[in-house]
Amino acid sequence: MRLGGDGMVVGISIVSCCAVLVCTMFLNFYFDVVSIKNEITSELSMAFYNAQVSTAKVVCLVSGGCLLITSVVMLLFYIKHYIDIHKKELAILKALGYSNLKIAKNFWVFGISVLIGTATGFGGAFLLMPSFYELQNEDKILPEIAIHFHPSILFYFVVLPTVAFAAIAIFYACYKLKTPVLSLLKNDFHQSCAKAKKRSDAACNPSNRSFIADLKKNTLKSKKSLGFFIIFASFCFSAMTQMSFSMKDLSSEMMGAMILLIGLVLAFTTLFLAITTVINGNKKTIAMMRVFGYSHKQCCTAILGGYRPLSYIGFALGTVYQYALLRVMVDIVFKDMEGVPAYEFDFPMMLVSLAVFIFVYEMLMRIYSEKIKKISVKEIMLES
Repeated sequence: MRLGGDGMVVGISIVSCCAVLVCTMFLNFYFDVVSIKNEITSELSMAFYNAQVSTAKVVCLVSGGCLLITSVVMLLFYIKHYIDIHKKELAILKALGYSNLKIAKNFWVFGISVLIGTATGFGGAFLLMPSFYELQNEDKILPEIAIHFHPSILFYFVVLPTVAFAAIAIFYACYKLKTPVLSLLKNDFHQSCAKAKKRSDAACNPSNRSFIADLKKNTLKSKKSLGFFIIFASFCFSAMTQMSFSMKDLSSEMMGAMILLIGLVLAFTTLFLAITTVINGNKKTIAMMRVFGYSHKQCCTAILGGYRPLSYIGFALGTVYQYALLRVMVDIVFKDMEGVPAYEFDFPMMLVSLAVFIFVYEMLMRIYSEKIKKISVKEIMLES
């Protein structure tokens, strides 16, 4: 059985890379700055030291924790998605005598995608550390901070996640494979046809709007985890774009650029994977809607329209998150530091970010609507 070849695997690597990149830089800096504590003599230096230590802890816990949860959800979703679209092949293997555990062992390869991501993030962090350390102490308030290699970081951020994700993949796949062989072999295409036939009269009736609304709700319910990815993508775009501009004043341009880049990579990767999966998972539904006379616009509304409100919810959450985090950093972490600029909510920047987000999101929806238009009814029916 061959696993992989799907963008979700790449997405897991990218999210893992971003998480480890950020956490490695800040945690490595934390360990190195703690080692010079005895060299600090002035109250100003000690206050700055405490602020830097607190910043490293907050960033690692908040950013690392958020990205870790996202990686786990993405992994579990992909395994479920893979099993759903390969039901027949898996059922044949079970019918031939393969146990659930023997089949599930093949899912260990997801540990490789995590290894690639974490190793890339770990190596990238050390490439950026010289500039990062210099910026963290650019005013020379603290004694010179040397970069050291800490094996514990390599273990906890590269080795342990690789083993843990491989184990999670195997056990979760084994759990999902407990489905009886006959249930795996059952073809849901005929069920889709039956449901579509019950609604066929609506194709020529103005009241078909209720069918479109029902289908939007059912699409959201059947792919709940995809709603999480849509919200997360919008959350990343909103939080990181707004935070990056504030970081120019509060920290440095390099920090702002790094936050912006990571946010955009996470947002576009997650959004791309989510929408692609939505369309691929609803090809049969789209094909049947075409057979019964629904327009291209109605197909797009039914399949993609329900996710639009979720994207705006994600944007709002990201706005609140970045404001709350920066307020904590300025009012609590750096409260004893002199010269730290006051931070207020940047309403004009929020409007700019929202305008860009709406433009980008609607452009992506338009691009994917063209992909829906290219779905061949004949090809879908032959696959079934």
